[in-house]
Amino acid sequence: MGWRLRVGTTVTTVVALFGGYLAADAYDVVPGLLTMAPAPSPAPPFPTPSGATLGPEPSPALPDLSPDAPMPSTPGVGDLVTSLAGDARLGKRVGVLVEDALTGEVLGGAAPDREMVPASTQKLLTAVAAMVSPGGDVTLPTTAVLEGGSHVVLVGGGDMMLAAGAGDPEAVNGRAGLGDLADQVASALLVSGDKTVTVGVDDSLFTGPAIGPTVRPQDAEAGYVAPVAALAVDIGRLTDDEYAKREQDPALAAAQEFARALGERGITVRGRVERTAAPSSGRVLGEVRSAPLDEIVTDMLQRSDNTITEVVGRLVAIDAGLPGSADGAIQAVVGAVEDLGVNLDGARLTDLSGLGQGSRMTARQLVDVLRLTTDPERPELRDVATGLPVAGLTGTLANRFPGDHAGRGYVTGKTGSLPNTTGLSGTVLTAEGRLLVFTTLADAVPDGGSWGARVIFDDFAGRLARCGC
Repeated sequence: MGWRLRVGTTVTTVVALFGGYLAADAYDVVPGLLTMAPAPSPAPPFPTPSGATLGPEPSPALPDLSPDAPMPSTPGVGDLVTSLAGDARLGKRVGVLVEDALTGEVLGGAAPDREMVPASTQKLLTAVAAMVSPGGDVTLPTTAVLEGGSHVVLVGGGDMMLAAGAGDPEAVNGRAGLGDLADQVASALLVSGDKTVTVGVDDSLFTGPAIGPTVRPQDAEAGYVAPVAALAVDIGRLTDDEYAKREQDPALAAAQEFARALGERGITVRGRVERTAAPSSGRVLGEVRSAPLDEIVTDMLQRSDNTITEVVGRLVAIDAGLPGSADGAIQAVVGAVEDLGVNLDGARLTDLSGLGQGSRMTARQLVDVLRLTTDPERPELRDVATGLPVAGLTGTLANRFPGDHAGRGYVTGKTGSLPNTTGLSGTVLTAEGRLLVFTTLADAVPDGGSWGARVIFDDFAGRLARCGC
């Protein structure tokens, strides 16, 4: 009986205590779900501003070009071309072609099939090829892989535009940062307790000579092109100048920068950074990625960057199953453009940037490439057309077409400049709303006349822009 009494007493006590808690809860003495307070009034509806209304349907800032816009007359454009081709200040070798972008009708030409030095206008071919394959959405990885327990291998994926520190999500040159990659790697190593490592670099993505044999040594020395590598910081520049001197071994320099960044994050790096093959079964510790290829190509066209053109060409080659070499890049780019229907018979490319000696193309071939970029049936190529420098406003044309020049804002173009050679290949919107494509080349410009030749070509493009002829 005793144990029953004790149990009963315990239960009675618990019930009493629980009942007391409920009462306290109801009077809000202790926290709980119950309350004796009156129910709160319903919240007022969310206020609606008296002036709030749905906006209009979005509309384009500029209307589409009308296919019915008047086309300049062939005699009118022909007179402009004849005057240009006969200008003695350009020398005796001038090639010109003007076509209607929509129909392909030839409006004027002078020696359009003469094989001439294209200089940097030939970068258009690499831009077009890259937009087809591998495509504008592709990004380039830079990866860190752990071999064993303490060997970190930095693997280049073709990004020569790495930042030394943190990447900038709004930038093209510097989108991915070695500092960000070092953050990832250091975090992974510190978690596992590995604070001492060796660092290697695998830059085997690209093969063959890092600088094309047709590039003059003095041009490479001046910084007009860097040794092509599978990874680099700021395209190998040693200073912030556009044509700065370059690292002689950009990949190794980038890996050394990465090792320094690891040291700043509490990781001890033993020994020197050396080239090594990335382990096939290694553990990925981190990865950063470049800007998309379409943004890289636009930047390449705007700045006429020789090094990035050669890099992009090698990526086209690898995507086509060819070696990532200079020769493989030329073969892949030419093949891709020909597959799009451009007749490149007779064309010779000794490199892709146009800096090397010996390349030859015709004005007609360049115009044919340009027309692809304005073809509504080729939307994947549109970024090439829209990525060209705009007269008087952007890129290599920013300081040309000054003041109230008729072509300012209405002409886009890929420039080309070499000793005694000047070129401009692009589009022009006429005063009556017709889009034309054109190429002007001169590769026997008298000594000292290169700047004047550019002004003459700009004036010709401006005359086309205001043409109602």
